[in-house]
Amino acid sequence: MRKSTLQNSLLILVLSCTVMACKTKKNIVKAPDVAVTPVVNNKKAENLSLLRSKDMPFNTLALKGKVSLDMNGNVNNVSMVIRIQKDQKIWASITAIAGIEVARALITPDSVLVRNNLQSVGVRKPFSYLNSFTSKQVTFKMLQSILSGNTIAEFTNDQVTLDGDAGIFTAKGTQGELAFNVLFNTLMKTSELHMNEVKAGKSLQVVYSDYQQVADALFPSVVKINSMSGTKKTNLSFDFSKIERNVQLDFPFTLPKRFEIIN
Repeated sequence: MRKSTLQNSLLILVLSCTVMACKTKKNIVKAPDVAVTPVVNNKKAENLSLLRSKDMPFNTLALKGKVSLDMNGNVNNVSMVIRIQKDQKIWASITAIAGIEVARALITPDSVLVRNNLQSVGVRKPFSYLNSFTSKQVTFKMLQSILSGNTIAEFTNDQVTLDGDAGIFTAKGTQGELAFNVLFNTLMKTSELHMNEVKAGKSLQVVYSDYQQVADALFPSVVKINSMSGTKKTNLSFDFSKIERNVQLDFPFTLPKRFEIIN
């Protein structure tokens, strides 16, 4: 039971990360009262294209910062490094206050690998395993967009309902059994994301704030994620102090022979 709980904690923690060019938490870009970019009234296709154009382009991302994890009232504060190679892999290393790496994870479009260094336990599962913690509609690319604060393709296509007032847009609709609602601020960046799968009793809310200018785009240095799956509640709060984009990255991951592997 203890192993299962810790594995779930690590997997949920990995599900929520982001990154880009070296910055400390300074020069926060405040969202103005009125949209910074002209909005085309009653032109959904043009406005959706405008929102997508504000995405941060990248080949690789590297994030470093602090994260607070609250699982059903059990709070832990750790340091985390996240690395993303676009459309290929998401890597994370979790370090305790004493500087000891307690866990490492590697997610690809096909698989999930998690290494629990404290208990010498490894998890090797298909990507679909993550759908037990999130909606079954969540794909690798969707997860990647959630972590980077970029728009989600399935939530900004021609089938969505797009409402706008003074440049503050809301996109909403359904994707299979998943209902979604995305709120954009006047910077044309995502401020809130809500996903609900009522029948499965699952929900996810992501709040993005403290946007920083990173090269020619904006990136959220604070990301708060609240998820619920049945009676399990998880709250994550990320505070990124270093953001790098398009740097050379390594994604080291092995499962030592002494580890008990759970397939």
